[in-house]
Amino acid sequence: MKRSALSPFNGEALAADGWRRGAHVQIYDTTLRDGEQMPGISFDLGKKVRIAEALADAGVTEIEAGFPVVSKREKQCVKAVAGLETGARILALCRMQRDDVDACVDSGVDLMLMFVASSDLHLRHKYRLSKAEVLRRSVEAMEYAKSRGAKFSFSTEDSTRSEMKYLHTLYSAAIGLGAERIGFTDTAGCATPEGIARIAAELTKRHEVPLSAHLHDDLGLALANSLAALRAGARCFATTVNGIGERAGNLALEEFAVSSELILGAKHGIDLEKLTALSKLVADVSGVKVPLNKPIVGGNAFAHESGIHVAAILREPFTYEAISPALVGGKRRLTLGKHSGHEHIRRLLAGQGVRADDVTLDGIVDEVKRQGELRGRVSNEDFREIVERAKNGRCH
Repeated sequence: MKRSALSPFNGEALAADGWRRGAHVQIYDTTLRDGEQMPGISFDLGKKVRIAEALADAGVTEIEAGFPVVSKREKQCVKAVAGLETGARILALCRMQRDDVDACVDSGVDLMLMFVASSDLHLRHKYRLSKAEVLRRSVEAMEYAKSRGAKFSFSTEDSTRSEMKYLHTLYSAAIGLGAERIGFTDTAGCATPEGIARIAAELTKRHEVPLSAHLHDDLGLALANSLAALRAGARCFATTVNGIGERAGNLALEEFAVSSELILGAKHGIDLEKLTALSKLVADVSGVKVPLNKPIVGGNAFAHESGIHVAAILREPFTYEAISPALVGGKRRLTLGKHSGHEHIRRLLAGQGVRADDVTLDGIVDEVKRQGELRGRVSNEDFREIVERAKNGRCH
């Protein structure tokens, strides 16, 4: 089916002035690392392999497998994922320490994600080190990584609360030592789209290597911030399936993949039709249920009850849906309850081969509404019973 039949988006009208549609975007999914840092989640080897294979099958070409230095088991898991023949590049997290570098190299990953905190807040209370000392240690660690023949990127932690001058100093040093891309992080999820856009624009203007963004959702702005960063020049984005992660979580893969492609025309290679199945797999494996109202993959993302909405949906689904559920491998649900209307129930009856006069139909609708008020919803079995009573004249 043509994409135009699955979404009515007019990206040109929604994108910012000057945005170049068709730009390539690199998604590197961190479900297996930052997603796993969500309290209560622990992926064993089998779970990591299942998720990694599903990510690759959905078109994710970079997968962050974990944090090898955390434990022997974690290192073994990362090494196993790196050994899979998925076709995806495997990444691993690495602090500015030799032990971390060795653990990543020994795990056989394709790219080390080296990072260091850069805000005065973190330097003062976490590291208790000066900016000069953090820079010195960072340079030393990257020189060591280079000596081991490792490919690496370099990101700053808590970038959105850091001094821009210091960020430039760190990034310039990293690029000089061979970092293939640089990244900024909204660690506390406290930045606005406008702030993110300013940071991304400044960094892409100053530094020639690709820029990545790692965005948290503490204020519910991760998706908006990602689109702002993309418009401003960032081209690599960290995501997690279902947005799982510490506190309020991370930028959700499914939300970013759909929005960046349909609104901005970005090219990321993700097979959107596999997003719902991927979401379900991660929910099952992690034990973290997807909220019913979760965009794109939630159980109610394409569910409708209101009579006004359902009547319109039955004629033209895009009246109340931004995208077709088929676009992301989902299904539409028309439910019965307090807000149901005549049009939906008339169609249900016709589908069952039941012909009802206006009086009988009114009685069925009234009973559906009554039970919906009492129970919140009316099941298929409840509806069949209502119809049977109506046939026998006991519904009005």
